[in-house]
Amino acid sequence: MSLVCQRGCSELAIGFVLISTAPAKEHEVYNELLKVKEIVELHPLFGEYDLIAKIEAEDFNVLGQVVVDKIRSIPGVIDTKTLTGIKF
Repeated sequence: MSLVCQRGCSELAIGFVLISTAPAKEHEVYNELLKVKEIVELHPLFGEYDLIAKIEAEDFNVLGQVVVDKIRSIPGVIDTKTLTGIKF
C-alpha cells in the first residue's frame, strides 16, 4: 500500500497517527478529532494507543502542522506517534 494517494491529479501526503489519551478521555478526544477536516479515517483501538487517525494533507509539512496544531493541542491527548512513508 502506498502512503501517497491520488485525489484527482494531485498527490497527497498520507500519515497515520497513533494517539494516547488520558484515562476516561477517549470519547471526548474522539469527538474533537472528528472536527479535524484533514482526518479522513478515525478508529478506536485497544492496547498501547487509544485511537488511530488517517490524515491526508497537501504535503508532509502540512501533515506535521495538523499533528502539532490540531491533534496534540486537544485536551486529553497525552502522546502521539506519526507514521509516514514514501511512494514506491
